[in-house]
Amino acid sequence: MDILKTILVIAAASAAISPALAETPKPNVHSLVTPAVVADMRQWIETEIVRVSIKAQNDRYQQLSQETIDALDAQWVAERKSDDKPLIAATLSNPLSVYLARLQGKSLGLYAEIFVMDQNGLNVGQSSITSDFWQGDEAKFQKTYDVSHDALFIDEPEWDDETKIWLAQVNFTVTDADGTTSIGAVTMEVNLTELQRRSSPGA
Repeated sequence: MDILKTILVIAAASAAISPALAETPKPNVHSLVTPAVVADMRQWIETEIVRVSIKAQNDRYQQLSQETIDALDAQWVAERKSDDKPLIAATLSNPLSVYLARLQGKSLGLYAEIFVMDQNGLNVGQSSITSDFWQGDEAKFQKTYDVSHDALFIDEPEWDDETKIWLAQVNFTVTDADGTTSIGAVTMEVNLTELQRRSSPGA
């Protein structure tokens, strides 16, 4: 009986630690997200559909008060739990969101999520539903649009225990066609595990 108990204890301990063992070593995000990788991202974002969509929302909303921004964000969060989703539906069905969803699909697993923000930090289009509508209080916006027209911010990698992959958000300012006038920002969440696989010799 003592032997059986020992076996059961060992089995239980192994089961408890096995999920942690599934986490692979943290990748070096800056060695993976090279200037060439960022240039490829910019190629997809610095397009007419992205710029036209951002400008249209900038013109529609102008410079909003914080009270109005908070109200829109609260509406988005509430709609996520409701059957009636006018703001979410309008955003997810617009041409930019359709474009971003297709881009995510065409990447074959490289991009886990993509969303574009306007001058207020509000979502303009997204490849999938986000938890909130306003990103202006987060580093993805504050370290890009609020900094300069050519700002780039690569966030720290995070392990997704559900999908067992490493993810990192690559964020940069979106400009007008002149390349110097900031109009918004973009977040492209990269599957670092897949990027690492593609970067390996013989991949």
